[in-house]
Amino acid sequence: MTTVVPTSEDDPALAVVRFTSELAWADAGPEVAEPQVTRLCMEAQECIVMGRRLDLASLMLTSADLVFSKVSDKDLECIFTVICNLASKLENLDEFEVAKLVSTKITQQPNDKPALRLKILFNLYNLLGAPDSRFFVYMQALNLALNGKVVDHIIPSFKKIDCFLKEWNIGVKDQRNLFLTIANVLKESKSSGKYSFKFLTKYLATFAGEDSYIISEAKEEAVRSVIEFVKAPDMFQCDLLDIPAVAQLEKDSKYALVYQLLKIFLTQKLDAYLEFQAANSTLMKSYGLVHEDCITKMRLISLVDLGSNESGQIPYALIKDTLRINDDEVELWVVKAITAKLMDCKMDQMNQVVIVSRCSERIFGLHQWLSLRSKLATWRGNVASLISTIKANKVVEEGLPAGQGTTIC
Repeated sequence: MTTVVPTSEDDPALAVVRFTSELAWADAGPEVAEPQVTRLCMEAQECIVMGRRLDLASLMLTSADLVFSKVSDKDLECIFTVICNLASKLENLDEFEVAKLVSTKITQQPNDKPALRLKILFNLYNLLGAPDSRFFVYMQALNLALNGKVVDHIIPSFKKIDCFLKEWNIGVKDQRNLFLTIANVLKESKSSGKYSFKFLTKYLATFAGEDSYIISEAKEEAVRSVIEFVKAPDMFQCDLLDIPAVAQLEKDSKYALVYQLLKIFLTQKLDAYLEFQAANSTLMKSYGLVHEDCITKMRLISLVDLGSNESGQIPYALIKDTLRINDDEVELWVVKAITAKLMDCKMDQMNQVVIVSRCSERIFGLHQWLSLRSKLATWRGNVASLISTIKANKVVEEGLPAGQGTTIC
């Protein structure tokens, strides 16, 4: 197969048109093929002379599907490099139209060489200059990765999303579309539930300040966020209760119980969960929630809650009763909480108490901020007192006659 490398004075775009048109008419015979190839080349040459780049791109993409099926990956990438390069020579509006035309054509068959198609889209993205063109192509790449099941190829780019957002300067609606699509991509990869949940909550947060009609659009995703949080074995803290898109579920006739479940996991203990599960076991199963997994998570949460509310010490007996476990399981669950980095503590086996030095918070609202402010004020006071003491001692020592300072033997 011939690789498209311009070796004459012809425009590379014209070489691509000739190559693809010859490929398209190859089975028609020379008598039919040659006039058609000539016609298409003349049309391409006219587009080049007249500066009709959009028409030229459309002409070059006419046989795109055939090219994907009959040309080697190397030749295919070369052809689309020439096509994509058209966009880099245009003003913003025309650049966007060419980028839209090219990326739409590339994504029409997501299951045919999806990884290569995605690579071509990345090349196109890097050639573009206008933020709106880049955002459009990136969204096309996201959907291609999702539909073509090659999500692992695009996940590394998510680390740069904050930088991309500054560059693109997109509106709220585009942000919603972006965050939800990323959450879906991450869910498909199943690589990190926390990562998917992060972008899902970003999506839900964009509805803050909207009226109830618009917020209702996010109802299904709000339910999904609750279920993902409850299911996740390694997530114990979230701010879902403060998000209006989630709060709307509390008074919803269909999803009120879902909100109640979230409230149990964020504000209550194991006994509340067991009571809820007994009355709503069918609902739990309908969302794929495993009772044993929920009990495990609620026991850890309940233990942390005890550490937050008690005066630095938790009696073994209280842990046993709250977690509904046997005496010999108490220390096991404390170790589990430490391993999950939910608390820092020591076990006093002699006195049968757990001495807590730190506990994670399930929610971080006004109460937690006030508590943090109080602790910081105390810390600041202690530091100021220490500095004053050091200064006072220094003044005293500097005022002593030589040889009468503190002696270390």
